[in-house]
Amino acid sequence: MRLFASGNEGTIFKSGKLDNSDKLEKSENTRSGKTHKKSETVSCNDVPVLRRAAMDYLARREHSLFELLQKLSKKFPETDEELLLKVLETLKSENLQSDDRFTESYVRYRKSRGFAYLHIKADLGGRRVSDSLVTKHLLIDDEDWQVTADQLVVKKLRHQESPSYGSKLHRKLTRFLESRGFASNQIRKALEKHLV
Repeated sequence: MRLFASGNEGTIFKSGKLDNSDKLEKSENTRSGKTHKKSETVSCNDVPVLRRAAMDYLARREHSLFELLQKLSKKFPETDEELLLKVLETLKSENLQSDDRFTESYVRYRKSRGFAYLHIKADLGGRRVSDSLVTKHLLIDDEDWQVTADQLVVKKLRHQESPSYGSKLHRKLTRFLESRGFASNQIRKALEKHLV
């Protein structure tokens, strides 16, 4: 049996046939490396690793304490929740995580996307933000709600005829504004300007 080695790739040919043992070995090493890496993400009691993971999330955007706990619990499902909370409380005490900053940022972002009080309040509740922070950053009587509702109606009615009261288009616009979290009086005011 004659062996030929190709210097660049390190692949050995036996009697003109390709020997895949090197590639198989590399493939198995890669797989075992991935398996090892996956097991690291399942359980972790290493505080610096947990802290780094939390910081990675915070580097992308502000998160509520509850959101961070959920994400870390998902990433490290077998890690003790008390340890996760300890790491998060440390970040909070260092002012690296702040529900106050998160709430302010979230309200500003969602308002800019055309969402109103009721929708944003429900979202913040789902992220376990305290009522006092919601009250501080989210005003029910903010004049912006009506301005936003008016703008959304104008945008939706572009290239369409004005609706009549109770018409299919009127009901559709009402449902749309309700889904965005506008109060019924804001919806009525935004729509009545355009009714025929």
